[in-house]
Order: sequence, then structure tokens, then C-alpha cells
Amino acid sequence: MMAIAWPTVGLTHEVPGSLWPMVAALGVLPLIWLRVAPFLGWIAWVIPAAIIPLVFPPLPPGTGPTVESVSPGVGIPQTSDLTTSAEGFPWQISAFIVLLALLIAVGVTETPERVGLTFLGTAFLFLAHLPSGMAPGWVFGAAAFLGLGLLLRGLFRSRREAAEQAQRAEEQTRRAEVEAARAILAEERTRIARDLHDVVAHRMSLVVVQAQSAQYRLDGVTPEVAAEFESVAGQAREALNEVRAMLGVLRSEDHAPEQAPQPGTEDVLRLLRSTSEAGVELSWSVTGETEPGSSTAMVLFRVLQESLANASRHAPGAPVRVDVDYGDEVRVRVASGPGHGHPRDTSGSGGHGIPGMSARAASVGGTLRAGPAGDGGWLVEATLPARAGAVG
Repeated sequence: MMAIAWPTVGLTHEVPGSLWPMVAALGVLPLIWLRVAPFLGWIAWVIPAAIIPLVFPPLPPGTGPTVESVSPGVGIPQTSDLTTSAEGFPWQISAFIVLLALLIAVGVTETPERVGLTFLGTAFLFLAHLPSGMAPGWVFGAAAFLGLGLLLRGLFRSRREAAEQAQRAEEQTRRAEVEAARAILAEERTRIARDLHDVVAHRMSLVVVQAQSAQYRLDGVTPEVAAEFESVAGQAREALNEVRAMLGVLRSEDHAPEQAPQPGTEDVLRLLRSTSEAGVELSWSVTGETEPGSSTAMVLFRVLQESLANASRHAPGAPVRVDVDYGDEVRVRVASGPGHGHPRDTSGSGGHGIPGMSARAASVGGTLRAGPAGDGGWLVEATLPARAGAVG
């Protein structure tokens, strides 16, 4: 715009040649505020626009210099007069275009108060400087350009709100998909729990019934055999209770901590006695009076349960010694004598075995070590904090 305004200042106003750049700049440089501060740009335009026509009067029609006198040697005939289109207009056309652009920008970005002030200031300027026949039309024109800006503002706002609404709808859809996936997972967990209950729990219940009724259904059952059947029934009942408890966990993940079994010190003693009664050559020592927290008690029970099961499975007939100390820390030591072999890694047993025991101990801040003993047997030692958070 400056490239157009500078050479044509002398065509529209009585301005000394040395002041052409300044006058041209006052009309077009406010355009730099078009995007960042259009109201400030309008102020920067309207103040010099009110002064320039008073200091540098517009040239009457037909009195401006010709193109030849402004740019000698261009080759345009001297009769080509460019002032006929201006006809006493108080501002350069390039500067007036800048004003119209600023009016639109004010309507798009500024507050209603500033839009109203812009209209009043522009209308006053037009009425003061435009020829009487042109002023009313351009006042309505200023209102139209401001209205165009307001219309564009509404369109931009609608597009922005539509984009935000689409984003909210996408988030709601995503949440709905997550909830649907959770519902499907919960339904699948419930189905698995139901199937397990129908198959496993039912079969184990039959084992309990058959073991308890064997001494009455069969002839010649000695007291020793009857005691064995009763032991089998007791073990099956305990396993059945644990299966039912774990099925409860599987049915409802949200209530897993409340439904999961939480063995205590009495359960540890019961486990030791039942293992001994099942035929394992087991001796034990339980010392200390500190009551461990539920998380520690759970880990202690599972470590003992897994260690005793491994001893029975991998070294049948070997003597087993268990030492449990309930102190500031809960210490457990399971030593089994030499047998046919001991597992170096039982990680394939469904997540139990040595890695499973180590993970359980670490979950409450404890440690576990398992490895060969000096006599050729197997040794498991665990140290657990007496109090710990819930098992993760």
C-alpha cells in the first residue's frame, strides 16, 4: 500500500514533495495493527485523517499534476489527468481502503463498546470532511463494514463452537467405548466365574461328599483309612472355600480387596497341621507375638503354602522344617531335606513358584531367597515387614 500511496500523494493533496512519504505513511501504516489491535489501528488512522484535509487541502478536480510531470519519461501523454477520479476526496484512496479493512477487523475482534465508538468516530469524521452529497452514504457504508465484521465474528464463533462440540462428542464417544469395553470385560469375568463354579466347585464338592461318606458306603474301612478319607475331605473343603473366594474376586474387580481371602496366624498353623496330617514329615516352630498386618499375613501364608507344596511335589518323603518368627519383622524359613530333586525355577506353574513368591514378598516391601541347602536339600527364607500396605 505504501508503494501506491507515496507516489500519488501529490495527485490528491497540496503537499510539498518532501512531505509526501510522511503523509502517505499516516494513511497506510495503521494497517500493521490490523491483526493484533485493530481498534488501536483505527485510532492511529482517524487522528491524522481528521488533520490532513485541514493542513493539506484536497486538490479540486482537474488541478492535480499529470503523470508526465510526476514521472518524466514514462511515455504516458501529458493529457492523461489522474485527478478526475478523486474529485476533492479528503483522503487518498489507498488510505481509505486501509480504513475499510480496519472497520471490518474491529467488528470481528473488538468489544461491542469499541465497535460502537468506532462507528461514532468514523461517522463524525465522514460528516465533517466528506462532501455533503457523499457523507450520508458513507456513514451507512461504515456501518455496513462494521456489520460485516460482526457477521464474520459470528461465523468464526460458530465454527469454533462446532469444533469444540465435535471434540466433546469425540471424548464422550471415547468414554462410552471405554465403559462398553469395561462392561464386556465384566460380563466375561462373570461368565468365567460362573463356568469355573459350575465345573470346579461342583467337582470338588463331589470329592468332599465322597470322602466323607466313604466309610459308610464301603465295607471293611479301618479307622486309619477313615481318618485318611476325613483328611481328604477337609483339604477339599478348604480348597473349595478358596476357589469360591477367588471366584468372588473374579466376579467383581472393584471389590477384590474385600472379597479376597485374608489368612491370619491361625491359618498358618492350620496349614502346617494339615500338611503334617497329609503325610509330610513336617516339624515346625512358631515364635513371637506380633500380629502381622493383613497384607503380610497373606504373603506369609502363600509363601508357606507354595514352599510346602513344592517340597511335597519335588521331594516326597523328605523331612521338612518350618520356622516362623513374628517379631518386628516376620521371618519364615522352610528347609526340606534331600529328595529326588528340587526346582531351580518353577515359574511355569501358573505364576507361582519361586518368581511368584519373590514377587509377593516384594509387593509388601520384603525379600525372599530360595536355593539349594548345604545338605543337598532346598531352602526358602523370607523376611517380611510386620506391617505393610495392601498387596498390589
